[in-house]
Amino acid sequence: MKKDLKRQIKRDDFASGIQTVWTWFEGHQREARTTAVVVVVLAVATAGLAYFQQQRSRKAQDAFAEALAIFEAPVRGELAPGEDHPGVPVYSSADEKWTKAAAAFDGVERRYGSLPIATRARYYAGLSRMGLKDYEGATKDLNEVARRGEASKLDAALARLALAQVARQKGQLDSAAQALRLALDDGSFPMPKDAVLMDLGSVLEQAKRSGEAVAAYRQLSEQFPQSVYAAEARRRAAYLDVGAEG
Repeated sequence: MKKDLKRQIKRDDFASGIQTVWTWFEGHQREARTTAVVVVVLAVATAGLAYFQQQRSRKAQDAFAEALAIFEAPVRGELAPGEDHPGVPVYSSADEKWTKAAAAFDGVERRYGSLPIATRARYYAGLSRMGLKDYEGATKDLNEVARRGEASKLDAALARLALAQVARQKGQLDSAAQALRLALDDGSFPMPKDAVLMDLGSVLEQAKRSGEAVAAYRQLSEQFPQSVYAAEARRRAAYLDVGAEG
């Protein structure tokens, strides 16, 4: 008996709740319609924004791929006799290629600056200017990427290594070595340390700092014996040791 009474009370409560909602709706039809319209408009706007963002991201990826194709394209003088690259542009000179690549990557950043790919485009623009020996422009681009470290740690790390190469190409070997040492000492640096050590040994060797170069090469071969650079590092260390004895 009690169970039946409880079920009846629940049914009455539910029916009462429905009646209350319906009564409110009848008295507030205009407000209800307005609310429904607002919800529909917001849903359409959200879907439209998501579609726009997807389309914009796709266009940015396509533009970046076109710029990268220029960056990776061969130069006619670098091709072996009879070598062919169907569908790939071949440039008459390195300067022509790097100039077009820099402009293409600049365009990606200019049009899609709010997207993450803009940082990668800025990095490649810096590399392109390095190819042109426009070291001032390359340094400006790469420093900007390095400052965006929180947005893209990988791009920032790549930019720091590229800045070391800019210093090396300018003959500033001490600055290049210092930049590489800072990267090695940075526990959060995301790039493989064996590659950085190989670069450091090479820079120190070029700077005639043979003892430090040997130490870098040996650190590489001892800490990373399976590295693709290990055999070359051992060879360079042995060669420098022989030279020092001589």
